[in-house]
Amino acid sequence: MLALAASLLLVSAAQAQQRPYIGFVYPAGGQQGSTFQITLGGQYLEGVNKVYISGEGAKGRLVEYNKHLNPQEVMLLREQLDELKKGSSGKDDETKKLIANLEKRIAEYVLRPASVSISNVAIVEITMAANAKPGERELRLGTPRGFSNPLVFNVGQLPEYTAKPLPTSPEQVLGKEELSIRRRAKDEVAQIKVPSIVNGQVFSGSTDRYRFEAKKGQQIVISCQARQLVPYIADAVPGWFQPVLALYDSTGKEVAYDDDYRFKPDPVLCYEIPKDGEYAFAIYDAIYRGREDFVYRITIGELPFVTSIFPLGGRVNAPVTVAMKGYNLPETKLSPPTKDAEPGIYPIAVRKGGFVSNRVLFALDTLPEAFETEPNNSAASPQKLRLPVIMNGRIDKPGDSDVFCFEGNAGDEIVAEVYARRLDTPLDSVLKLTDASGKQLAANDDRDDVGSGVNTHHADSYLRFTLPANGAYYVHLSDTQHAGGEEYAYRLRISGARPDFELRVVPSSAGLRSSSSSSITVYAIRKDGFDGDIKLGLRDAPSGFSCFGGTLSGTQEVTQVTISTSLDTIEEPVSLSIEGRAPIFGREVAREAVPAEDRMQAFLWRHLVPAKEFLISVFDPSEVPAPRRGKRGKGSK
Repeated sequence: MLALAASLLLVSAAQAQQRPYIGFVYPAGGQQGSTFQITLGGQYLEGVNKVYISGEGAKGRLVEYNKHLNPQEVMLLREQLDELKKGSSGKDDETKKLIANLEKRIAEYVLRPASVSISNVAIVEITMAANAKPGERELRLGTPRGFSNPLVFNVGQLPEYTAKPLPTSPEQVLGKEELSIRRRAKDEVAQIKVPSIVNGQVFSGSTDRYRFEAKKGQQIVISCQARQLVPYIADAVPGWFQPVLALYDSTGKEVAYDDDYRFKPDPVLCYEIPKDGEYAFAIYDAIYRGREDFVYRITIGELPFVTSIFPLGGRVNAPVTVAMKGYNLPETKLSPPTKDAEPGIYPIAVRKGGFVSNRVLFALDTLPEAFETEPNNSAASPQKLRLPVIMNGRIDKPGDSDVFCFEGNAGDEIVAEVYARRLDTPLDSVLKLTDASGKQLAANDDRDDVGSGVNTHHADSYLRFTLPANGAYYVHLSDTQHAGGEEYAYRLRISGARPDFELRVVPSSAGLRSSSSSSITVYAIRKDGFDGDIKLGLRDAPSGFSCFGGTLSGTQEVTQVTISTSLDTIEEPVSLSIEGRAPIFGREVAREAVPAEDRMQAFLWRHLVPAKEFLISVFDPSEVPAPRRGKRGKGSK
């Protein structure tokens, strides 16, 4: 009888047919040197038995898995519960725990959860090493048939406050909306100490409030992670949690407010405390939605926060001094990764008092670099350039326009490309190309870049044009909203075409049966008109794995690749690397495919969200684990 009841709570791996999916992790991180429990909601998690966290210093183990039950299973549980309760005296501890667990499951049961995709719940214990490197990791759940999609999981440095996890919410029914709203009492305000990290979930229609003490002169930074944790919620409009932050003084007066940090949905408040006293901040959804996957993680304190850097990049293997602006920053300069680093975009940060700031993006390239100089606001006073070049500049003030002049020859193919929004600056660029008479030859506002991940407004401009005659040409760069300021920085490449490509592999994990194969999708992002064949394969593949059938020909942008294994099983997942090779200007180049997840935004648009690793697991489908019995000790199965 005990085994029967327990088997309903822990369904065997034989029932899992779909790739495991997780929709939220709560809390989405923890402090170095701590051990704590997290809740994950997902789908197709039957047989879950592994927890995978990228990097070192953090590990997890499964404590409990609760499948969303159907009415027949609930009826059977009630029958078994009645049998277990007969003769209540003399029950051993294991039976009492099982009774309590069954009562809890039955009490929490709802026929129709608000979102089926997050209705199956796993409880995981996380252990953080004291020396775990702070920052973002990826967390996945594993079943005997493979690993789930990854979600962001943070290693923090500060004390953490975590509100109790939300129960599964029932579906909202017209006329009975109050049944789905589970909020805290209106006057409930949690007391926290600064600095700290606050973890919570927003209920439907609710506002979470927190009090703290602060002293005059402190530059308090309150930064929120929400969209950063769950990039896309497919059944939400907009397709993510849209948090709002508000700060109040001791009289209840609102003294600061933010619902977006520049173009990003996650808000940031920076406020200098005018006098000693008690303050409070509140968080809620901009249109008062809420559910288990409306997870937030707020960092508050007198902590370093970088608001802008300049320049936004540099040349590989060349020294560069980077100036920075922000709050509570050290006097030292930023040190970008220039030595032996490949061209690309890198996150960098500074430290103060042992604490790491937010990360900002820094680009490296191989072209010569130069700096914009004023006055260069019109074709009458342009800044003259020698190509190829990458210009580092700013739209210094509202209404500013930067104009650059170069000499070109008939038949030359010229590319002008802005990197600004992709480097997290608020500039919404627009480019124009004119000739010496002022005639406009080409223009561009926005150009989609599917490789930019979660940027939903592709605001960087791109021009590719063949010059009609010898002479002087002018590139005009400005902001579409006529905005400007020191944070409106950019990198402008003006050069001949540089054909190249990037790759994305979807999904970011796959489970293979013993001695079998599985197909994955590879996307090509072709640059500057590159139309060559790209041959795909595994790089430095471990023994027992191979890849075949992958070539992207001509202008083809997507294909299927087959990953095969000769192994029966493996204990731990392996990280594979898929690369593409193609001849460019007579030289073969290799590009590693970035793992990604294909995610839908608000019922329509799809995005390729980058991941850190491409994980492969191998399982024997004939091996079905025996059902695990109830807990025999604290946190064990």
